[in-house]
Amino acid sequence: MRKFKLHRFENQSGSGNLASSLARRVIGQPAAMTCIVPFVQMHLAGLEPEGRPAGVFLLLGPSGTGKTKTVEALAEVLHGSEKNLLRIDCGEFQMEHEVAKLIGAPPGYLGHRETHPLLTQQKINAVTSERSNLSIVLFDEIEKAAPSMTRLLLGVLDKAALRLGDNTSVNFEKTMIFMTSNLGAREMLSFLNPAFGFRAGDSRSEEDIRSKLQSIGMGAVRRRFAPEFVNRVDGVITYQPLSRPVLDAILKQQLADIQRHIQRRLGIRAFHVEVTRTACAFLLKRGTSEEFGARELKRTLHRELMQPLAAMVASEAVPPRSTVRADCGSGGQSLRFRIRTPEPEALRLTG
Repeated sequence: MRKFKLHRFENQSGSGNLASSLARRVIGQPAAMTCIVPFVQMHLAGLEPEGRPAGVFLLLGPSGTGKTKTVEALAEVLHGSEKNLLRIDCGEFQMEHEVAKLIGAPPGYLGHRETHPLLTQQKINAVTSERSNLSIVLFDEIEKAAPSMTRLLLGVLDKAALRLGDNTSVNFEKTMIFMTSNLGAREMLSFLNPAFGFRAGDSRSEEDIRSKLQSIGMGAVRRRFAPEFVNRVDGVITYQPLSRPVLDAILKQQLADIQRHIQRRLGIRAFHVEVTRTACAFLLKRGTSEEFGARELKRTLHRELMQPLAAMVASEAVPPRSTVRADCGSGGQSLRFRIRTPEPEALRLTG
């Protein structure tokens, strides 16, 4: 059965290479792929260790560098949809008493019947698919959670088991656990300042920079979490700042996603979108920053590109199979659009 599952997964992933499938979705973070992929392959081969999760990872680095995107991409590769993961927003558990929502109130306590635990076996099994039985659980911004959450997770990370308030158990053996954190991000940006991803004349090698960022991240982790918690993590991955070529590639990827979205939603009424180099530079300037990386890029594309396109479609200004060319307007403060209608088909002479 294990071999059959592996064979099916390889056929559906196209190239049969898990690492390349993930790298196409998460650009510019090869170290993350190198660390995560072997654990996924161990599970697919049926060789993962017993009595503990299939993998536990702590993802560090500045905002907008692809931490959450990595987890979503893995869900998409394994299950066919980036929504096939159980996401816990740790910002909702900053108070000690709020952590009880994860496991529910025990019998006899007020509100026991009204409390529905967030980490149940049913919810974990619900994010699997016919393609893979590996569940993915994401604890987003783990540093924001109350200390009692990390104490609660100790048993999960060590024994792959969690006891709920109603005395039932949850098994995490076929689960991959990810925790994202911005710990050390401010110090990392200070180290890289003032040229986040656009260093000019910097004599430091890429290896030196990676090593320093890793050191900053690990220092912040050890100050925040107890040693017994850190020792249960299989991999601490520090995400690197995004260089200009990487940002260009991310923008190209998102523009391709927009084109596919137009084709899928409009069908025979679809049109082609052409974005000039100056328009790309405008979008990158508006959608990327030193502090937030590429986090704002998708919102910028929605506001500056998709909304004007939608307005033109709604007013029936864009004929099917036409081309809408987006260029940077005068002054570089906005995009301007020009519609090129399709060439009329040549008349066919019939005898």
